[in-house]
Amino acid sequence: MSFALEGVHILDFAWVGVGPITTKYLADNGADVIRIESAARPDVLRIGPPWKDAQPGINRSQFFASYNTSKRGITLDLSKPQAREIAKRLVPWADIAVESFTPKAMRNWGLDYEQLSALRPDLIMLSTCMQGQTGPNALYPGFGQLMAALSGFYYISGYGPGSCAPPYGAYTDFIAPRFSASALLAALDYRRRTGKGQYIDMAQYEAAMQNLAPALIDYAASGRILEPRGNRSDRYAPHGAYRAADEDGAERWIAIAVENDEQWRAMLTALGARGRDSRFDSALGRFANTDALDEFVGQLVREHNAYELTEKLQAAGVAAYPVQNCVDIHNDDNLESFGFWHWLDHKEMGPSPYEGLSHRMSRTPGDLRRPAPILGEHNDEIFRGMLGMSADEIEQLKKDSVIF
Repeated sequence: MSFALEGVHILDFAWVGVGPITTKYLADNGADVIRIESAARPDVLRIGPPWKDAQPGINRSQFFASYNTSKRGITLDLSKPQAREIAKRLVPWADIAVESFTPKAMRNWGLDYEQLSALRPDLIMLSTCMQGQTGPNALYPGFGQLMAALSGFYYISGYGPGSCAPPYGAYTDFIAPRFSASALLAALDYRRRTGKGQYIDMAQYEAAMQNLAPALIDYAASGRILEPRGNRSDRYAPHGAYRAADEDGAERWIAIAVENDEQWRAMLTALGARGRDSRFDSALGRFANTDALDEFVGQLVREHNAYELTEKLQAAGVAAYPVQNCVDIHNDDNLESFGFWHWLDHKEMGPSPYEGLSHRMSRTPGDLRRPAPILGEHNDEIFRGMLGMSADEIEQLKKDSVIF
């Protein structure tokens, strides 16, 4: 096989982030994923920037496109009974079903695990939502920004008491798919060995908490509460991002982490320091005077080009790298050598850059096999080709707004 998951069939009812990212991992590794969307209530990412040529449109969002590569797409308005019956006709084909609504949605539609597994007893189903399928807050809707706040990330990511500098984006949306994809692979292996399907309740709350395990364990053991402290570290000093010399009128920064006294002396040499402050000669002294240390290092770094300084520090054994913006990343030599960027010819946006795979398997390398589908792109292929509907049936379903 050229793909690890070749022959695996997935019905993707999910929307926005966690569910689609999860199924994208599987699709890029060979799974045949049919993405089910509603034209009456489009996925919110379809109307989110960035848009091709900065022109908004339901099929022009690279945000949506990046999370839905290698999939086929159909439209069904699941609020209509006819649409739900069509979805059920696809279930016997599917090995996996994925959904990411609040718990009541699939139950109200008669598309919950109990109903779908009656159509295919060995079905694997993943439900992922904010706070799981049970508990007092199970029906609370939300997005990753809200979950990042609830999970505690917003509290610890500021620069000090009274500050709140949340992590970028819908933070937990980028954590949870790693767990849900792994759970689905484990379920596939379990079914291979036993012939049995299973239901996976993946609460994004529980997934997110895994990334705070050290802080939670420390609190349980000592009663200490992790406080916001910017870039400070318990292991490295200095440890932070320091402004370098501006380039072409733009700010440039470099991240530096010093682990021991040897690296500290090497950093001073690379920076061409003309004097020293005895407070910083030892690690204990540097940790005891972090504010003064940051000011001292910042003044030295300000005279240097970020990329040239990176080469000097790396050669001296000091961990350092420029703080890159999006343009820098697209021009990064290492990513270029990986062949990281994939250009796919989207049906409406045309040639567009997509992020490559996050891993490389030697025997079964994955690939971004096709661009994300425009809304309803594969309706005819699925409804006529797979389900055997006639042109008249499809036309009537369109008139009844069952499909788009």
